[in-house]
This record gives sequence, structure tokens and C-alpha cells, in this order.
Amino acid sequence: MTEKNWIAGEVVALKRWAERLYSIDIGADYPPFQAGQFARLGLYDAAGELVERPYSLVNSPGTQPLEFYFIALPQGVLTPRLAQLRPGEAVYLAPRPSGLFTLAAVPAGESLWCLATGTGIGPFLSILGTEEPWARFAKVVLVHAVREATELTYGERIAGFSRVHPGRFVYLPMVSRERSPGALAGRIPQAIDDGRLEQGAGATLVPAQAQVMLCGNPEMLRDTTLALEGRGLKRNRKKAPGQITVESYW
Repeated sequence: MTEKNWIAGEVVALKRWAERLYSIDIGADYPPFQAGQFARLGLYDAAGELVERPYSLVNSPGTQPLEFYFIALPQGVLTPRLAQLRPGEAVYLAPRPSGLFTLAAVPAGESLWCLATGTGIGPFLSILGTEEPWARFAKVVLVHAVREATELTYGERIAGFSRVHPGRFVYLPMVSRERSPGALAGRIPQAIDDGRLEQGAGATLVPAQAQVMLCGNPEMLRDTTLALEGRGLKRNRKKAPGQITVESYW
């Protein structure tokens, strides 16, 4: 272990999905976590200081290596360096997972809607790789909204959910800045307002049936929450259970 009792991990693989989109696999003796939680990754800078940031775990609990999906921002203090790592190099992890964006916080419902923008799909891949959503919900809908079609990633893993859970899983990709065959156009809030999301999913966004988890940029979270509230759904809070559970990816 390093200072602060951080855990020393080792890069197993780095994959470049698109121009700035990467996933990194890390081998580490990491404690148990809940699907949907995040870890803090760190690298030492030239001054010997540990620079660290939170990243959601993409792999499901009980599996290795640990996987993280991120966008390498030119002005970022950590992601450009993560994108340059090679197998065998060191990465450090905070000693405990964090975060409350888990199914433990989500009330019962008939359908589970997982609405993500960009790298916000990461925690949903972890969640859907467990048995819990399939045991608790009759239908699961995954919506992944991106700007360009090249950013629609993890296609093979998503197709696996359909194979393992036939008739119970719906994947709806969305692309906002270009036309893409097989994908809805525009943004998630618009597709809720005009009914396209429900039509594509074959399910309804009504309080008596739907539980909705949102993970992505603040604009999407704000506008989608407003659209859902217009349908009668409300924010899910510890002392006042509702239908909308939110995680900001910014």
C-alpha cells in the first residue's frame, strides 16, 4: 500500500473506443463493492503528489479485472495520463468504494429504465451484469445517448444482456449530432416528451410502473428530470421514495 493506505494496482489492458474514449482494466486486491459504485483512481505527479479522481466501476462485483470507462479531456489533470498507460504500469486506488447509485436505493417497480449519456453508461453495465435487476424487474430498458455514432460503445456486452434475458431487455441508442441507422435522433428529454422513448421500449413511463435511474451530464439530468416530473414521476429520496434516482457525471 501507498501513503493514505491506497491500494497499488497494475494496468492489465487499455482500450481506445473512439477519439477520446477509453476503458482501462486494472488488476488489484480491491474490497467488495456494490454495482453502481465508484472508485477513486490516482497517479503520482512529478512533485510526488497523488492526483486522484472518481471513476465508476464498469465490471460487476466479484469479477476481475476492475474496469473503468472514461473520456480523456485535454485539460484534465488525470485522464490524459490514464490514456497513456501501458500494461504493467501502476495505478493507485482508494481503499474503499464509494457512492449510493445502486439498486439498493431504488424502490420496487415493473420496469427499470437506465438512462445514460456518454461514459455514464459505465455503472449501468456493472448493474446489468448482476442478477438483481433481472430478479426485481420484469423489463429493463437501457438508453445510451451520445453525440456521434462512434461513441456508442460496449455493443457486444449489451448484446449479451439480450441473449441472456430474451424478451426482457431493450437497448435504445440515441445520437444527437448525426443520423445513425438503428438509433433514435435527438436528446433523451425530447424523446420522453414526444413519446418515442416509450414507443421504442414498449413500456410506459408512469409512476405506478417505472423506476428510472439517470447517469450523465448535468444538463441531461436536469432536463430529463423535468420531463419525467411532467409525467408524474418524482425524485427518489431516502425519506420519500419516488421513481427517479440520479447520479451526476460531471
